[in-house]
Parts: sequence; C-alpha cells; structure tokens
Amino acid sequence: MSRFFDDLETRSADERAAALATALPGQIARAQALSGYGDSLKDVDAGAIKSVADLAALPVLRKSDLSRAQGGDYPFGGLTTKPASGFAHIFQSPGPIYEPGGTDHDWWRMGRFLHACGIGTGDIVQNCFGYHLTPAGMIFENGARAVGAAVLPAGTGQTELQARAAHDVGVTAYAGTPDYLKIILDKAEAMGLKLDITKAAVGGGALFPSLRQEYKDRGIACMQCYATADLGNVAYESEAMEGMIIDEGVIVEIVRPGTGDPVAPGEVGEVVVTTLNPDYPLIRFATGDLSAVMAGDSPCGRTNIRIKGWMGRADQTTKIKGMFVRPEQVAQLVAKHDEIVKARVIAGRDGEMDVMTVQIETQAQDPDAYASSVVDLLKLKGKIQLVAPGSLPNDGKVIEDQRTYD
Repeated sequence: MSRFFDDLETRSADERAAALATALPGQIARAQALSGYGDSLKDVDAGAIKSVADLAALPVLRKSDLSRAQGGDYPFGGLTTKPASGFAHIFQSPGPIYEPGGTDHDWWRMGRFLHACGIGTGDIVQNCFGYHLTPAGMIFENGARAVGAAVLPAGTGQTELQARAAHDVGVTAYAGTPDYLKIILDKAEAMGLKLDITKAAVGGGALFPSLRQEYKDRGIACMQCYATADLGNVAYESEAMEGMIIDEGVIVEIVRPGTGDPVAPGEVGEVVVTTLNPDYPLIRFATGDLSAVMAGDSPCGRTNIRIKGWMGRADQTTKIKGMFVRPEQVAQLVAKHDEIVKARVIAGRDGEMDVMTVQIETQAQDPDAYASSVVDLLKLKGKIQLVAPGSLPNDGKVIEDQRTYD
C-alpha cells in the first residue's frame, strides 16, 4: 500500500491555492444557478471568488436554511445540480432533512480516511454504521470500495451476531461509532471467540483518550474522522495522531459563532465548510461544530491545514450515540404533551458509552408514559426523569452536554 491516497495530499501551499483558484469560481457559478440559493448569491462575481479569503464575503448557509428550502421544494430544496432520481441514494436525517448520495468513486471522500487508517485490499471491514435512512453506512461503504476493501454490512445492534460474524468471516477492520467496537470485542471475549480486528475507523461521536488506549492495548489502531451527512468527509486523523487533516475536496473556515467572520488562526470558532462536490455545491455551510486551526503541517507528510478536531457545539444541537439531537426536537416533545411544562436533554457518559437523560417538568408520575414519544421524536432511547414544574434551571438550555473530552 502506498503511503498516500493520491498526490493531492502532498501539494505545496501554492499548488493547492492555484487549484482552488480554478475550481472555486466554477463551484460558485453552479450554486448561483440553483433555485435553493435564491438571491443570496445573485450579485456575486463568481470569477472573483478564488480563495478562502474571498469566501468570507459570501453569506453563511445554515442547517435551518436547508430545512426551510426543503420544506418548499422536496427533497433537496433546489440545492443539487441533479434531480433526486439522478442520485444513487436519498437519505433522511432528523428534522427531517434529506441528503443525496452517490456511488461514484469516493463520492463521499471517505476513501482518503480509510487509506490513512491502513485499510485497503485484503481487508474485510465490519461496517457498523447505520444503513437505514441515514447515510453513514453508505458513506463508509463507498469509502471501502474506493480502497479495495470488502465490507460486512453489519449496521447496528444484534451484538452477539456481530461478534460471531466478525469471527467467522475474518473481519480485520471496524467502522462505526467509537464505543460500539468495545461492545463487540467484549461480547466476542465472553463467547470465547478470537477476532482479527487490528484497525478501526470511527466517527459519529467523541473518541475519548481512555477508549483509544484500550483499543491500542487490545492490538487495534483506532483513528477518527470528522464527517457530516451533508458534506461527507471533512477532516481525518493520520498515523501522526496530531489533529485532523482537512480533506482535499472541501474548504474549511473557522468563523466567530453566529457570524460568517473568520477568526484569527488558532482561535476557537465555528467550522464552516464549502464543498467542491459538483453534484451538491454547499457554499459556506455552517456545521455548528467548534474547532480551531493548528499551526504547521502534519508530521505524516500530508500538507493540507489541520484542525484540532471536535471541540463542542456552537449551538445546543448535540451528537449522542452518533445521532444529532436538536432543540426543535425537544420542543416537539414538549408540544406533544399538554402536561409537560419544560424538557431538558442531558448528554452524559456511563463508562465508555454515551447516555441520554431526558428531564421533564410535569406533575405526571409515570416516566414510561413518555418513552415512545422520546424515541419517536429524539430518535434515541434514554432515561426519563420526571421533575416538579419550576425545578429545571432558568438558563435557556434545552440540551446540556455534561461529557468531558480530556
């Protein structure tokens, strides 16, 4: 296996800037032709947008903008260059928000990350990301095909069967959320099954240092990426384990939360991404995630800029067990039951696992009465705590992340 996925990873700053000056005007022009952008890009001279600095003059596109656009023009809100029937897949994320998907070579740009993990021809990847409605399963499957690896499309759940399959087919690599691999490993150990997994490509949640070390102690090199359903892969770790390297198919800016203004190098801000995917040209898409640019190049030899990784949320939207929980979903829970005064979702940890607690202000006495609503609206199971009206903090928060990342 060659050290790098392709020559793009080792370009000089001048080479990368020259390529961007050629690609970016065309991408802006594609976006201008789409009804979903309305008048927001109408007066922009696409030919003059040739650098990251030039992008700062353009408006930021937010998830709420996608939701509004899609509400009037299903399924993609007039933001794709092809009709829905022209894509290989159509996905649905909470909201609902719909995302297109392709099966062209490395359409989601996940192959670059899997290659950095050492995954390639001869490997069998147990893909434990979901294949149902949400795109994560297909994102990693597409990446595995790009590097020549075989895939066991395991999805989520049925851990005993997962452990058995990993043993029987000789799985060598895992793809999924960081904590689920431990569940499979522990189950296999309890069943007396020897597994051959030595590589893990994870995302969709925080990879805590203690968990990474546990995998290392078990002979597994675990690296993480930063990807979204809308953008595909944005940044990824390499063997250097120093920050996350920006993917070659996107442009990343770090801006002051709530604005589109770039922050000083090294300052923490919101991650804003422009994708060069011609099928789905998202321009200055605000992820709601916080990060910061790192100085210098990665010791691994890849030369694109690096970010420090996920450093929290610019808004209250929080990822729990690999799924985003949004304030509007909590509001829907309150609205569904007249007796609920207020609700608050708390993201926590139990050992190496994410846990969700839903605190509900109500005079009702039966937590189970709300269990189905929580699953239907928040898309996750969680512990439900009923508290007296007026007892939750008056701080405007509906989602609180109590997890620590050090």
